[in-house]
Amino acid sequence: MSYEFELIDDQPSFSRAVEEILGESRIGLDLESNGFFRYPERVCLVQVSTRSAAFLIDPLAICDLSALGRILADPGVETVLHSGSYDIVSLDRDWGFRARSLFDTQIAASFIGIERLGLASVLESVLGVEIVKEKRLQRSDWTRRPLSREALSYAAGDVRHLLDLREALAEKLRRMGRLEWVEEECQRLADVRYDKPDPDMAVFGVKGWRNLDGRGLAILKELVDYREDHAIRLGRPHFRVIPDMALIALATKPSSDLRRVRGLGGFARGGLASGLRDAIARGKSARPPRRPPQPGIQRLSRADSSAAGERLARLKAWRLELGKRLSLDPSLLWNMSSLQRLARRPDSLREEMRSPDVRKWQRAEFGESIRKALG
Repeated sequence: MSYEFELIDDQPSFSRAVEEILGESRIGLDLESNGFFRYPERVCLVQVSTRSAAFLIDPLAICDLSALGRILADPGVETVLHSGSYDIVSLDRDWGFRARSLFDTQIAASFIGIERLGLASVLESVLGVEIVKEKRLQRSDWTRRPLSREALSYAAGDVRHLLDLREALAEKLRRMGRLEWVEEECQRLADVRYDKPDPDMAVFGVKGWRNLDGRGLAILKELVDYREDHAIRLGRPHFRVIPDMALIALATKPSSDLRRVRGLGGFARGGLASGLRDAIARGKSARPPRRPPQPGIQRLSRADSSAAGERLARLKAWRLELGKRLSLDPSLLWNMSSLQRLARRPDSLREEMRSPDVRKWQRAEFGESIRKALG
C-alpha cells in the first residue's frame, strides 16, 4: 500500500481530513513546536497518521481545531505517540485537548527491555525500519512558512510507522504478560495536565539557585523577572536572551563588570546594561523569596539510621535482581523514593502500597516479593 502525506493549511481541507480520520479506531500523533527559537512556545504542526496516509495540520493557518480535540477525547479512538509526555502537555496548554485513550510506544518499548528508546532506534529494533532523524530538521524553527517539502517529509516520517509499531510492541507485551503494565502507565500519561508556571516560582527553575544565600536569591529573583520581560519583548526563549549561568554569576557577584560576565552579549552595554544594574539594585534591597518546602524527612537515631541504610541496600538489591531476571531497567519496577520511605519506615508497607508512586501492576506483581525483601 502506498503511503501519502498531505499538508492541511486551511479550514476546508481540515474539515475534509477530519472526515477521513473519523472512521479510524486508532491514529498516530506527533507535534512540532518552536520552543527552541520562540517564546512563548507554541505548537506549529500537528501530524496525524492513519493506516494509509498522514495529515500534516498547520495550526498557524487554521482557526478552529476543535474537531481534532473531539477525536482525541473519543474513548473509542486510541492515540498512539512516541515519548508523548511533551505532546500531551502541549495539546492541553495550547487548546485544552486531552487524549482519552493513549498508547505510548516509547513506554511500551522500555517494558520489553529495549535500551535505546529514541523513535529511530525502536523502529529499527522492532520493525527493521530505518528513518533518518536529522538534527538540522529536529532543531529547525517550525514557525517559519512556507514549510519545505523536506521538512514536511521529515514530519510525516515521525508518524508513518507508529500504528505498525504499536501492534508489534503490543503483541510482544501480550506474550510477556506485560501489556496491562503498559496500559496503566499510558493511562497515567493521559492524565497529565499542563501546569501553568507561577511567576513567583520561576527563580527556582534557574540552575544553580540552591547555591545562593538569601541576598543572592533576592537578586536572582529580580534578574529572572527582568529576563522574562525581555523574553516576551523579543519573542525568544530564556536561554537565547540571558543564559542561566550569567544570572547566577551576577547574583553571586552583583558588583561584577558586566562586560566580563560570559553570556550577557548586548545586555552588557547601554540601556540594557542599565536595566540589569537596576534589577540588581532592587534585589539588594528586596526580601528573599521563600524557598520551596522540602519533603519532610523523618529524623532517626543513629541506630535507626544504620538499620534504615541496611534495609535500603537490601531493597535496592531486590530491585536490581528483579531487573536482571526480567531484563528490564530496575527503575521501571519500583520507584526509588518509595524504597527510601520503606527503608525508613518498614511498618508503612500497607500505607506505601496506596502511594501515587506505586502502580496497581506493581502491587499485584511484586507486593509479596517486596514484603519479603523488607524483612
